[in-house]
Amino acid sequence: MERKDYDMSKAVVLRAAAVVLVFAAGAANVRADTRGRTLAVTMTNDPTENRINVYDADTHQLLQTLATQGKGGVGGNARGVRQYADALVAVVNNGSSTVAVFRRNGDSLKFDRLVTTTSAPVSLDFGNDHLYVAGATTVDSFALNGNTVGFLDGTAALELVGGGVPPNGSTAQVGVINDSQIIVTLKTDPDPGTVDLFALHDGSVSGATPSVVSAPPGTLTPFGFAVYEDGTALMTLAHSSQDGLFRDGSFTAVVAAGQTAPCWMTRVGKYVFTANTGSGSVSRLIGTGNHVFVDSQVAASIATGGSPADIDAAGGVLGVIDHIAGQSHLSLFKYNEFGELTAAGSPITVGVASANGVAIIPPRDQN
Repeated sequence: MERKDYDMSKAVVLRAAAVVLVFAAGAANVRADTRGRTLAVTMTNDPTENRINVYDADTHQLLQTLATQGKGGVGGNARGVRQYADALVAVVNNGSSTVAVFRRNGDSLKFDRLVTTTSAPVSLDFGNDHLYVAGATTVDSFALNGNTVGFLDGTAALELVGGGVPPNGSTAQVGVINDSQIIVTLKTDPDPGTVDLFALHDGSVSGATPSVVSAPPGTLTPFGFAVYEDGTALMTLAHSSQDGLFRDGSFTAVVAAGQTAPCWMTRVGKYVFTANTGSGSVSRLIGTGNHVFVDSQVAASIATGGSPADIDAAGGVLGVIDHIAGQSHLSLFKYNEFGELTAAGSPITVGVASANGVAIIPPRDQN
């Protein structure tokens, strides 16, 4: 009798364990199934009523079209759209001197607020618990409180090599170098161009005059750049079809790009991808402390034949905006650990002539 009771108790325990395992497996599947979408965001850049389009990066479905509560109209820039922590998206309203901030809610975005800039905004970056905005003549810093963009806490004037205010259309990109510096690139053909380095104080722009660096001799137009964790930056020299390495306040190396007019950059681990306007292609680069190498001149081609206009990558997806024949497209690619690109379906037709900026937003961790 005791043996029978023991066997029955053992059977009950085993059945209970099986139920727990089935429940755990189901819960794991639920977590996997509800991890969410990877979003691809671009702005229409409409000079009267700017909007953003939000796409599912896997299915290419248009999920949302949302007003930015301002006017677009910017051109010749990088990072007019920028995401932060897979939770926020910031967008420049160049014609309104504001930046629109959207908050992620599951697989959708919701308008959160406008912040006013000291000059017409062109390029954005996040870092050091701040949002940085490079405008036509100034660079601003806005404090971040968690995932909320707060007040303006610093500003400084942009400056060209040799002095003077940059002419309209010169500002290309702003980016964080480390916790004490940001840089802004200024393209001023036929002059070589300028890189402005701004000091930070507790993350805010200090207001001090920038350290001003000329593009290297024999080059033109410092434009897009991507920064490694050690503070070195690979930078396109767009109008001389070259790429440079920028470290400790100076250019330390320059190489031929092998493609025409490399302009925009994004980094994935050790690989940096450039969008080449003149060649309609994407290149893959690798930088070290002292050198920059072109790992693949043509890592991907733009299927529409259009001219690339901005690039971003995150979560295994790389997106490129292009323009051709009065139409804009968003091309999406998958990338692997070797930086190899594979087209993810046909390009998306955005439906406007001058879409500008792209941000790839991976699913947020919902566990």
